[in-house]
Amino acid sequence: MMDWNKLLSTKRFGQDHNDPVTASRSPFHKDQDRIVFSSAFRRLQDKTQVHTLAESDYVRTRLTHSMEAASVGRSLGANAGQVIIDRHLKGSDFSPADFGHILSAACMAHDIGNPPFGHFGEEIIRDWFMNGAGSKTRSTGLTLEQKADFEMFEGNAQGFRILTKLQNWRNVGGLRLSYATLGTFMKYPRTSIIENIIPDDSGGKKFGIMQSEQDIFSEIATELGLLRRGTENYWSRHPLAYLVEAADDICYSVVDIEDGFKLGRLGFAETEDLMLRIYGGRPKRYSEVNENSERVSYLRAKCIGKLIGEVSDIFKDCEGAILAGKFSGDLLHQSTKAGLFVEIEELCKREIYHHPDRIQAELSGAEILSTLLKAFYSANLDWENHQNEGTVMSPRSSVLMHLFPGGVTSKRSRYDWLLEVTDFVSGMTDSYALRQFKELKGIG
Repeated sequence: MMDWNKLLSTKRFGQDHNDPVTASRSPFHKDQDRIVFSSAFRRLQDKTQVHTLAESDYVRTRLTHSMEAASVGRSLGANAGQVIIDRHLKGSDFSPADFGHILSAACMAHDIGNPPFGHFGEEIIRDWFMNGAGSKTRSTGLTLEQKADFEMFEGNAQGFRILTKLQNWRNVGGLRLSYATLGTFMKYPRTSIIENIIPDDSGGKKFGIMQSEQDIFSEIATELGLLRRGTENYWSRHPLAYLVEAADDICYSVVDIEDGFKLGRLGFAETEDLMLRIYGGRPKRYSEVNENSERVSYLRAKCIGKLIGEVSDIFKDCEGAILAGKFSGDLLHQSTKAGLFVEIEELCKREIYHHPDRIQAELSGAEILSTLLKAFYSANLDWENHQNEGTVMSPRSSVLMHLFPGGVTSKRSRYDWLLEVTDFVSGMTDSYALRQFKELKGIG
């Protein structure tokens, strides 16, 4: 059984003392501020949420999605916090608002490791490492787990790497977030290769820890008292991670419909019907809204509020099983509207995700990322051969290596420089990746 006193650790990764919990500004509030002011978070303003390189300024980017998820997460956290305090922490210094800040911070960061061009970008990186030029010899010297880190590339694992290592890289601990927030951020607390994944475990369906950060998460899990799943590098989720997942699910389930309508890919009648079914009827003042676009925005707000209440009740009922590491699945699909969410997902795949405009944009994104990966991989391989065998680097490779952040000053392992390639390419914004592609191709 996990213990909330440990799960709410205010200790910061990379720092040897705890921050005080004060009513005015808790350590978890500081976590949120550190994430908001990080360069990795700012780059989300130009990264795809659903619609790649969209011409409309209205549609959501990763930044706006993350901010909306943080807003929902804050409400879910505060509701859950009251329940947890009443059950386990009476007389403590924690308040429901502290839980809201933990959730808000974790939700702000939940997509911070996503590459350009959304989830399709993840698929392109995976495919390139498995099938791109040089794939047969690319994993030379790598363990099976290290190889899987690239061939199963995950924005979630990259996000953990950013938070704990890449941001503020001169300081040990990256952003030096609290252990509680880092644990809550970790939706998939396992490494890339696990033999015995528990059926229906939401925390096991993907991986969130690269080999390069395995020791870091093990330390965090020990501090928080997370339950280990057997003897492998696989843990139970921090209970609040279920609320991060729910906030994300609530946002994209509802706002994808709104974005689809705004882009003309869903009709008003279809959009209205779905939202009224999520809400469970017609809101009292709905008849006062006359314009269709405003109606959809009004219903979106009502649906999100309704789902926050329902998920909060589900968490309250399941909190004991979650603490014991016996909860399976996710919170939103315990909802009475679970069947409707499946219907929405199928509709979005058919009318939005597979729309010809989006497919064309994804094809462009695939060409851009594959070209960048090939170029920087080839340059680093040329550099490695130069270091190991004394071969002369090509002029192109020499120039490309100067584009690498910080340059190259010492000998690195194959695994380390492959990580640097994925750090660099996955950290690009959509526009920067497009610009780099044009420059590599000599396009004006």
